This record gives sequence, structure tokens and C-alpha cells, in this order.
Amino acid sequence: MEFFTDLLINGLLVGLMYSLVAVGFVLIYKATSIMNFAQGDLVMFAGYVAAVLLGVPGMPLWLMVVLLAGSMVALGFILERGILRPMVGQPLVSVIMVTIGLSFVLQGFVAIVWGGSTRPLNLPVPLAPYILGPALISPINLVAAVIALVFLLAFGWFFTRSRLGVAMRAVADDQQAAMVVGIRVSRVFALSWAIAGLAAAAGGIVWGNMLGVDTLLALVGLKVFPVVILGGLDSIGGAIVGGLIIGALESLTSGYLDPYVGGGTKDFVPYMLMILVLFIKPHGFFGHETIERV
Repeated sequence: MEFFTDLLINGLLVGLMYSLVAVGFVLIYKATSIMNFAQGDLVMFAGYVAAVLLGVPGMPLWLMVVLLAGSMVALGFILERGILRPMVGQPLVSVIMVTIGLSFVLQGFVAIVWGGSTRPLNLPVPLAPYILGPALISPINLVAAVIALVFLLAFGWFFTRSRLGVAMRAVADDQQAAMVVGIRVSRVFALSWAIAGLAAAAGGIVWGNMLGVDTLLALVGLKVFPVVILGGLDSIGGAIVGGLIIGALESLTSGYLDPYVGGGTKDFVPYMLMILVLFIKPHGFFGHETIERV
């Protein structure tokens, strides 16, 4: 029982970090109905920027966070205005291919500018684990989960309480109706990419500290796909629940099954669960099914 509790708690902490990255997918999909396959690469790019800024002599942590957040919000605006907006009205598959192309462009850019070697992204966090009952919790995992939880709560408040958040929800429900009541849909699109950039900034700090910063950090985006599908492409609450489920599942399967199969179960078991869920709930647990009358 103690072993199970230890695995479960640490898995839930990692699941919150998955949810933080998943929110970036959900934000863009809710506003634009586009699956952004470059979200993991935005996380990677943010990790590189954070590592470079922390490498500047005398750079305080708070200033690094402010500069990183500002640069990723600006990047989100630039990508939406320069790359995605010209694709408005084009076939969906063309827009998806643009995000895939953007993914490779970002990976090539960071490799050319900053090289392919792994960069450390060290936060001022103690190394000794905390003891919570039978569980040993890594301080890095705990701090990262707290950061993720704060951002998730902030995003939840933004979408339910702020004027811009309500406008984004209106655009997600019906773009034509939103335009009729005076909402600038193009502005909402740009804002969704900017906020996704902010989510990527937080994810870059969290996962860059956990894994180190290199081009492989972009694979976090692929790890998050089961989270997004499980919770529902258009549900922020679903992204949180899906992240907790996947994080716990990965931790438990690696703890109980890896000794018998030689490892690697956490890399494919979430995708098996995703496939099973798609058979039963094609829109995920919290996704909204769209019914069109013909």
C-alpha cells in the first residue's frame, strides 16, 4: 500500500505538469478549431529562452520569468499574425500541415542558434526529498506541480470571469454569432495564440528543469496528446483531469509492470488508454459533441 501511495502521489504531480502543456492545445482548439502540432515545440523554445536568460550573469529569477513570458506572448502574436492568419479559409488539412511545418522550423532554429547540446535549467530548489507519509516527493516535482496548478487556476479564472475570456468562449461556441454581437474574431484568435505561448513559457520552465533543455524537449507535446484526447479537445477542465489520469497511470504502470517487462510501459500505455476511450467516447470525457442538422 505504501508503494502504491508513493507512485500515485508522484504520478499526480507529474500529471499536473502534463495538464499545463495540454491547456495550450485546448486554448487554440477552442478558439480556432485547429490542432496545433507545434505546441510541444513552443515549450521547447521557451525552455531554451529560459536557459539562455538564466545563463546571463546576475540575472534574477523573477526577471527571467517576466522576460520569458513577454517573449513567448509576443511569439504567439507573431505566429498567429504572420503564419496562421493568412491560412484563414483554407482547407483544415492545410492549416494542420502548417503547424507541423512550424514544429520542424522551431526545432531547426534552436539547433542552429543555440546548438544541439543539452542545457541545464536549474531552479533554486533543494535536492533532498520531502517525506509525506509513505511517499517520497521530489522538491522539483512539487514545485513544478505548484507552478502548473497556479497557472491552471489562473487560466480557469480568465475563461470564466474576465471579459476577454468570455469573448473567447463565445467565439469557440459560434464564430458567426460572436461577430454579430461585436466580438473581433481575429483579435480572439491572436489572443488564444498569445495565451498558448504563455502556457508554453510555464511548461518550458517546468519541463526544462525536469528533463534539461534540448530539441527532445519538444516530445513533451506528443506525450500530452493522450491527455488532450482523454479530457476532450475543447475542455480545460478535461485537460486537468486527463493530465491527472495519465500521470497516475504512467507512474503505476512503470512501478508495477516495468520490473516484469524490462521497462518502457509508461511510453505506450497512455496511448492504449486513449484508443480505448476513443472507441467509447470519441470526443473525450468532457469534450462537446457537435450535432449538425442537415
